[in-house]
Amino acid sequence: MKKPLWRWRSNPLRRRVDVVEAWVVLAVWALVVVGGTVAGLVAAGAADEVLAHQREEREPVRAVLLVDVPTSTSGIGTESERTPATVAWTASDGSRRTGRTLVDTGTKAGSPVVVWQDRQGRLATRPPSAGAAAVEAGVLGAAAGCALAGAVFGAGAVVRWRLEQQRLGLWDREWTTVGPRWGHKTG
Repeated sequence: MKKPLWRWRSNPLRRRVDVVEAWVVLAVWALVVVGGTVAGLVAAGAADEVLAHQREEREPVRAVLLVDVPTSTSGIGTESERTPATVAWTASDGSRRTGRTLVDTGTKAGSPVVVWQDRQGRLATRPPSAGAAAVEAGVLGAAAGCALAGAVFGAGAVVRWRLEQQRLGLWDREWTTVGPRWGHKTG
């Protein structure tokens, strides 16, 4: 049966390198668990805040399509295939604006389309819904947590490798001292 906390127990064969390695392992796992969780929560919160700001800042506006958009000829697309086209709309300050946005293929010039604009009246992408934003924030938070955990785990592996090299060097020096004593033949 394995004894708990064996790395810290007193043992005549335990070396300073072994104790350092034990503390490195403990620190790595603590940083992986706590640091990864904190990084994930912070990243998810920041992403959710940015996406909420986008939902507040952007508004839908009715626009008019200025050119005909041909039907898809690729044969690969679905009925909801979209392509860039020029549209015109009136910004919230009353100025007339034009820009390019994605519209359904097969739409005729003069057709009404809904576009999204920011507070300056520039075209913007549709902001994600609250549910989609929560999922996106969760994925980004999980990715940030995993990235930090991976970096810490990798750094810990490098430190443990260096400690192993040091341990092997110590064993080599000790064997150089003790080995010749065992070299005689019995007979």
